[in-house]
Amino acid sequence: YQQNPKTYAIVKQLLEEGNAGELQKYFGSRMEFGTAGLRAAMGAGISHMNDLTIIQTTQGFCRYLEKNFSDLKKRGVVIGFDARAHLSSGGSSKRFARLAANTFISQGVPVYLFSDIIPTPFVPYTVTHLKLCAGIMVTASHNPKQDNGYKVYWENGAQIISPHDKGISQAIEENQEPWPQAWDDKLIDSSPLLHDPYAMVNKEYFKDIQKQCFYRNINKETNLKFVHTSVHGVGHKFVQLAFKAFDLSPPFAVPEQKDPDPDFPTVKYPNPEEGKGVLTLSFALAEKDGARIILANDPDADRLAVAEKQESGEWKVFSGNELGALLGWWIFTCWKNNSRDTFAIKDVYMLSSTVSSKILRAIALKEGFHFEETLTGFKWMGNRAKQLMDQGKAVLFAFEEAIGYMCCPAVLDKDGVSAAVITAEMASFLATRNLSLSQQLKAVYDEYGFHITKASYFICHDPKVIKQLFDNLRNFDGKNTYPKSCGRFKVSGIRDLTTGYDSSQPDQKAILPTSKSSQMITFTFANGGVATMRTSGTEPKIKYYSELCAPPGNSDVEQLKKELDELVNALEKHFFQPEKNKLQRKTE
Repeated sequence: YQQNPKTYAIVKQLLEEGNAGELQKYFGSRMEFGTAGLRAAMGAGISHMNDLTIIQTTQGFCRYLEKNFSDLKKRGVVIGFDARAHLSSGGSSKRFARLAANTFISQGVPVYLFSDIIPTPFVPYTVTHLKLCAGIMVTASHNPKQDNGYKVYWENGAQIISPHDKGISQAIEENQEPWPQAWDDKLIDSSPLLHDPYAMVNKEYFKDIQKQCFYRNINKETNLKFVHTSVHGVGHKFVQLAFKAFDLSPPFAVPEQKDPDPDFPTVKYPNPEEGKGVLTLSFALAEKDGARIILANDPDADRLAVAEKQESGEWKVFSGNELGALLGWWIFTCWKNNSRDTFAIKDVYMLSSTVSSKILRAIALKEGFHFEETLTGFKWMGNRAKQLMDQGKAVLFAFEEAIGYMCCPAVLDKDGVSAAVITAEMASFLATRNLSLSQQLKAVYDEYGFHITKASYFICHDPKVIKQLFDNLRNFDGKNTYPKSCGRFKVSGIRDLTTGYDSSQPDQKAILPTSKSSQMITFTFANGGVATMRTSGTEPKIKYYSELCAPPGNSDVEQLKKELDELVNALEKHFFQPEKNKLQRKTE
């Protein structure tokens, strides 16, 4: 008897063909459950996302939660999903979410299952708002269309960090036999343990983000026009509601992209980080309707890209670091002008990840609040923000260069919905001062010092080459010596978060947590430049991030850009050695 005729048929055919190679791909190794949960292609076998692997994962997660929370059956969990679906294997985010809900309900655990698609940030919001034990979001964010994912939040409303990933992984291994009725998701519809938080969250979330709305009168009057695209994902309805909550006229939605479509037909990759290619239809609509600003969410609406039409008629797409600078400046300014009485400035914090621009550090130094950097990824910023909030501190803002922004303490993760509407209010306010976003960005750099960044990556499918490349950097001039220079650029400091070495600390030990399983080295240069090289957790890439920070008053931007370009060229030539290592460049 087969539970899923589609995946069954795929495997049956491979068996009949005696296709050992493909069978090995499908059944050779189980998907790894990490801090980001699961992410893989939908399809048959234990290496893919399908009904069985979702049931097994949820059984393990359920047992792990039972071990950690004596009141799990009282508090429960929340489950949300996006609009992804995969015809050939019958998998879809909604189906996976229902199977996960069924697993918990079969064990007497209350489940708050959203009845319709939602943005990813609604799951952490609901965990916090309803004081639940955990949350699951079924989404693969901006990955290619065949992928899906299973993202997990802890009771503090932030993504899980170690050791929970190990604990859950172990529990999955121990609970692989599907429990009775595991496949029968129709059972949940009549269960008193099933709740639908959709209406409540759609009311409460939009009430909560209004605490970040400071210029309602300007919003009502502004004649600035915005275009919004949800890139065939979930964002459309929610960004419309956010604009309404801020008394802004609704943005023009890109018609071909506003409805969810798991095939993402109009884009090569549904990732607004890829810049102009994803925005082609947005530019056309903006020209037609006379809109000056484009707001683009990724398919699960936790990221935001912004573009603005310049005086020259060209479109400027802001980098994640540039928008981080603008939002950081804006959110601090709003706090300073509106709500200082509740917190002293010494209790105010902003966070960003270690590969993101240090512009917030420069603003914090000058204005007197605290800035902290964390490891890469919002799981670290969310957990650190919660710690600080529990100590009575105000965390105003956190961001990462991969266009992720946390503008609102009600969501301890990146949120592209609140970021979109806060950006729209900022633009409307600046317009009353006859300033564009680009002009204000320059003003921020004039005041706090120019921060110019450049990031890219090389593709490498051979883990041995990657390991060799990083080992080479650790034994550059003989054993255990790091490079003293990179071309003409003198190295003044080294932090290696794979080994835990930091040349700038008195005891030479890094402050941030280290991880032997991923590669990451940061070089500081005598000219004020910083460059980090790291491996990606989810893709076969070696990424680099570079930044040149100038003190306030150094306004020769072109010279700074030229200097950074030369530093990056030297980094590629001497540290990556793409020809020797057969690395494939990022293609624009």
